[in-house]
Amino acid sequence: MNHQSFFSRRRFVTGVLSVIAVVVFNKSILAAPMPKIVAYRNSGCSCCEKWAEKLRAAGFDVEMNDDDDLSSRREKAGVPDDLAGCHTAFMGDYIIEGHAPLADILRVLNEKPSILGIAVPDMPVGSSGMEMGDMRDAYDVVAFAIDGTQSIFAKYVANP
Repeated sequence: MNHQSFFSRRRFVTGVLSVIAVVVFNKSILAAPMPKIVAYRNSGCSCCEKWAEKLRAAGFDVEMNDDDDLSSRREKAGVPDDLAGCHTAFMGDYIIEGHAPLADILRVLNEKPSILGIAVPDMPVGSSGMEMGDMRDAYDVVAFAIDGTQSIFAKYVANP
Protein backbone atom coordinates (compact mmCIF):
# COMPACT_ATOMS: atom_id res chain seq x y z
CA MET A 1 0.00 0.00 0.00
CA ASN A 2 1.43 3.40 -0.89
CA HIS A 3 1.37 6.37 1.49
CA GLN A 4 -0.96 8.42 -0.65
CA SER A 5 -3.80 5.85 -0.60
CA PHE A 6 -3.30 5.34 3.15
CA PHE A 7 -3.67 9.07 3.82
CA SER A 8 -6.67 9.30 1.47
CA ARG A 9 -8.42 6.49 3.34
CA ARG A 10 -7.45 8.04 6.66
CA ARG A 11 -8.79 11.42 5.54
CA PHE A 12 -11.99 9.75 4.30
CA VAL A 13 -12.55 7.82 7.54
CA THR A 14 -11.79 10.90 9.64
CA GLY A 15 -14.26 12.92 7.57
CA VAL A 16 -16.99 10.30 7.90
CA LEU A 17 -16.45 10.04 11.65
CA SER A 18 -16.59 13.85 11.94
CA VAL A 19 -19.90 13.96 10.09
CA ILE A 20 -21.32 11.19 12.28
CA ALA A 21 -20.19 13.01 15.44
CA VAL A 22 -21.84 16.25 14.30
CA VAL A 23 -25.10 14.46 13.44
CA VAL A 24 -25.18 12.57 16.76
CA PHE A 25 -24.31 15.71 18.74
CA ASN A 26 -26.99 17.80 17.00
CA LYS A 27 -29.61 15.07 17.38
CA SER A 28 -28.91 14.89 21.10
CA ILE A 29 -29.49 18.65 21.36
CA LEU A 30 -32.73 18.43 19.39
CA ALA A 31 -33.90 15.42 21.39
CA ALA A 32 -33.32 17.11 24.75
CA PRO A 33 -36.25 16.42 27.07
CA MET A 34 -38.78 19.15 27.59
CA PRO A 35 -38.76 20.71 31.06
CA LYS A 36 -41.19 19.51 33.69
CA ILE A 37 -44.30 21.62 34.18
CA VAL A 38 -45.98 21.57 37.58
CA ALA A 39 -49.50 22.97 37.37
CA TYR A 40 -52.15 23.83 39.95
CA ARG A 41 -55.85 24.09 39.18
CA ASN A 42 -59.14 24.59 40.92
CA SER A 43 -60.35 21.15 42.02
CA GLY A 44 -61.99 19.13 39.28
CA CYS A 45 -61.37 21.53 36.40
CA SER A 46 -61.43 19.31 33.30
CA CYS A 47 -60.32 21.92 30.75
CA CYS A 48 -56.98 22.17 32.62
CA GLU A 49 -56.44 18.47 32.05
CA LYS A 50 -57.13 18.93 28.31
CA TRP A 51 -54.44 21.65 28.24
CA ALA A 52 -52.01 19.34 30.08
CA GLU A 53 -52.70 16.49 27.65
CA LYS A 54 -51.72 18.70 24.70
CA LEU A 55 -48.43 19.50 26.41
CA ARG A 56 -47.81 15.85 27.25
CA ALA A 57 -48.41 14.92 23.61
CA ALA A 58 -45.67 17.43 22.70
CA GLY A 59 -43.20 15.74 25.07
CA PHE A 60 -43.60 17.73 28.28
CA ASP A 61 -43.77 16.01 31.66
CA VAL A 62 -46.82 17.70 33.22
CA GLU A 63 -47.87 17.21 36.83
CA MET A 64 -51.39 18.51 37.55
CA ASN A 65 -52.39 19.24 41.15
CA ASP A 66 -55.66 20.42 42.67
CA ASP A 67 -55.35 23.56 44.80
CA ASP A 68 -58.21 24.88 46.92
CA ASP A 69 -56.43 28.23 47.36
CA LEU A 70 -55.17 28.92 43.84
CA SER A 71 -55.54 32.69 44.18
CA SER A 72 -53.03 32.73 47.08
CA ARG A 73 -50.56 30.63 45.08
CA ARG A 74 -50.94 33.05 42.14
CA GLU A 75 -50.41 36.07 44.37
CA LYS A 76 -47.27 34.59 45.99
CA ALA A 77 -45.87 33.76 42.52
CA GLY A 78 -46.40 37.32 41.28
CA VAL A 79 -49.18 36.74 38.75
CA PRO A 80 -51.21 39.97 38.36
CA ASP A 81 -54.89 39.60 39.31
CA ASP A 82 -56.09 40.79 35.91
CA LEU A 83 -54.24 37.90 34.21
CA ALA A 84 -55.79 35.09 36.27
CA GLY A 85 -56.77 31.93 34.44
CA CYS A 86 -58.09 28.64 35.75
CA HIS A 87 -54.67 27.14 36.39
CA THR A 88 -51.16 28.28 37.24
CA ALA A 89 -48.15 26.31 36.04
CA PHE A 90 -44.44 26.55 36.74
CA MET A 91 -41.86 25.63 34.10
CA GLY A 92 -38.32 26.26 35.31
CA ASP A 93 -38.05 30.00 35.95
CA TYR A 94 -41.30 30.79 34.11
CA ILE A 95 -44.97 30.87 35.05
CA ILE A 96 -47.66 29.83 32.58
CA GLU A 97 -51.03 31.21 33.62
CA GLY A 98 -54.16 29.81 32.01
CA HIS A 99 -54.62 28.20 28.62
CA ALA A 100 -51.41 29.36 26.91
CA PRO A 101 -50.92 27.67 23.53
CA LEU A 102 -48.09 25.20 23.01
CA ALA A 103 -46.51 27.44 20.34
CA ASP A 104 -46.14 30.28 22.84
CA ILE A 105 -44.71 28.00 25.54
CA LEU A 106 -42.15 26.71 23.03
CA ARG A 107 -41.38 30.30 22.05
CA VAL A 108 -40.60 31.12 25.71
CA LEU A 109 -38.25 28.14 25.87
CA ASN A 110 -36.56 29.12 22.62
CA GLU A 111 -36.25 32.89 23.18
CA LYS A 112 -35.79 32.86 26.98
CA PRO A 113 -37.26 36.34 27.42
CA SER A 114 -36.63 38.36 30.59
CA ILE A 115 -40.17 37.95 31.91
CA LEU A 116 -41.81 36.23 34.84
CA GLY A 117 -44.29 34.42 32.62
CA ILE A 118 -47.06 34.38 30.07
CA ALA A 119 -50.80 34.35 30.66
CA VAL A 120 -54.07 33.80 28.88
CA PRO A 121 -56.59 35.50 31.18
CA ASP A 122 -60.00 33.93 31.74
CA MET A 123 -60.91 30.93 29.59
CA PRO A 124 -61.30 32.05 25.96
CA VAL A 125 -63.03 29.66 23.59
CA GLY A 126 -60.53 28.17 21.17
CA SER A 127 -57.52 28.53 23.44
CA SER A 128 -55.55 25.36 24.24
CA GLY A 129 -57.85 23.00 26.14
CA MET A 130 -60.91 25.19 25.47
CA GLU A 131 -61.59 24.07 21.89
CA MET A 132 -65.18 24.06 20.66
CA GLY A 133 -65.02 22.95 17.06
CA ASP A 134 -63.97 25.81 14.78
CA MET A 135 -65.13 28.53 17.17
CA ARG A 136 -62.46 30.80 18.62
CA ASP A 137 -62.63 34.02 20.59
CA ALA A 138 -60.05 36.71 19.98
CA TYR A 139 -57.54 36.67 22.82
CA ASP A 140 -54.05 37.76 23.73
CA VAL A 141 -51.20 35.92 25.36
CA VAL A 142 -49.76 38.45 27.77
CA ALA A 143 -46.16 38.51 28.98
CA PHE A 144 -45.70 39.84 32.50
CA ALA A 145 -42.57 40.86 34.36
CA ILE A 146 -41.66 40.83 38.03
CA ASP A 147 -42.04 44.64 38.15
CA GLY A 148 -45.67 44.33 37.04
CA THR A 149 -45.22 45.46 33.44
CA GLN A 150 -47.25 43.65 30.82
CA SER A 151 -46.96 43.34 27.07
CA ILE A 152 -48.67 41.40 24.30
CA PHE A 153 -46.69 38.23 23.61
CA ALA A 154 -49.07 36.86 20.93
CA LYS A 155 -52.48 37.70 19.48
CA TYR A 156 -55.12 35.25 18.35
CA VAL A 157 -58.03 36.37 16.18
CA ALA A 158 -61.61 35.17 16.40
CA ASN A 159 -63.15 32.89 13.85
CA PRO A 160 -66.31 34.38 12.32
